[in-house]
Amino acid sequence: MSEDLIRYDILAQDALRGVVKTVLTEVARTGLPGEHHFYITFNTQAPGVRISPRLLEKYPDDMTIVLQHQFWDLQANDQAIEIGLSFDGIPEKLYIPYTSIITFIDPSVHFSLQFEIEMDDEDEDLDDEEGDEILTVMAPGDEAFTMPEEPEEEASGGKTASEKGKKKADSADKSKADKSKEGAEVVSLDAFRKK
Repeated sequence: MSEDLIRYDILAQDALRGVVKTVLTEVARTGLPGEHHFYITFNTQAPGVRISPRLLEKYPDDMTIVLQHQFWDLQANDQAIEIGLSFDGIPEKLYIPYTSIITFIDPSVHFSLQFEIEMDDEDEDLDDEEGDEILTVMAPGDEAFTMPEEPEEEASGGKTASEKGKKKADSADKSKADKSKEGAEVVSLDAFRKK
């Protein structure tokens, strides 16, 4: 197999980040339609992320926010979103570049995107050895999709993705067991890379 000089994995990831950008831009303009709501997990250490030192101390790696009832001043541009949320009763303003987003989930329609964020060369070498997935897309009708737990009242402040990690691992095991059922199949882009 020849070397992928076009880097289809990066192109696909950028295109799907465009989906997130389009959705959030429309929501900023018109509000959340119907029952739609979003769980957005982002890397708090990614370039361009701006959160308070208090939140950075509490969520040193990643953080999940919920866009449903209790958010304000959502602004979306070509590079990032800015949003107001309350954490433990304290209002905060977050600036989240699209490139820092790890997962975007709309549980109302069973839609999920998972991204790999840009890392240092040293971290990339570790990831290559571990064989991490680059991109996962789950669409409506996917039998393996599991709904995230409904957040508690103050959970609009977020849970870390690592807290959800066990649930995702269980979901992945269930997904393998359910392969005989009809539905979308989740494929790692690493499977198409030359190693």
